[in-house]
Amino acid sequence: MLLEKAIVLNEIRSLMKKRCQWPSTVEMDYHDTEWGVHVTDDKKWFEYLVLDTFQAGLSWKIILQKREGFRNAFYDFDVHKVAQMTEEEMAKLKEDSNIIRNRLKIKATVSNAQAFIDVQKEFGSFNTYIWQFTDGKVIHNRYQHLSEIPTTTPLSDKMSKDLKARGFKFVGSTICYAFMQAAGLVNDHTIHCFRYQEIQKISFDN
Repeated sequence: MLLEKAIVLNEIRSLMKKRCQWPSTVEMDYHDTEWGVHVTDDKKWFEYLVLDTFQAGLSWKIILQKREGFRNAFYDFDVHKVAQMTEEEMAKLKEDSNIIRNRLKIKATVSNAQAFIDVQKEFGSFNTYIWQFTDGKVIHNRYQHLSEIPTTTPLSDKMSKDLKARGFKFVGSTICYAFMQAAGLVNDHTIHCFRYQEIQKISFDN
């Protein structure tokens, strides 16, 4: 009984926390634990790249609901296995209702995996390459309202141009900025959100 009460109290406290304005119930755990946490692991970078590729033109809520489907479809985001996927494997994914069945995005994911490996070979890791865009530092913005947060910036324009030159697909500036937000290159939690200061504290450049 006491344990049940403690669980309920924790849930109430969680709901009472001030958050950014965008997360729905489906997105809340992602917002509270993942979004904006700086990434340094190449496997995680590739996961976000895959998810953001499929997000193009869709809501993040839909992508999160199908996240495990993407994980299963793309070999737990193993970039080397994805890079070697055959036409037959890609054709099967077009019939998989657990993911977004978009032929162009499926093919782009495979070609992006190949481009990702090329970047790893050139820079030692994708992580080393991508953090160059912010000089190895998290950019802590200070937005008060959701309406203030941009969908693109000159930095996301620059990233998009460079990724496209390296053969990546579905990496327009809007997608690149979403990528930067998710993976913690920028801290775009609004300043009143409880996660804003938490992200500041855990950023490796502090």
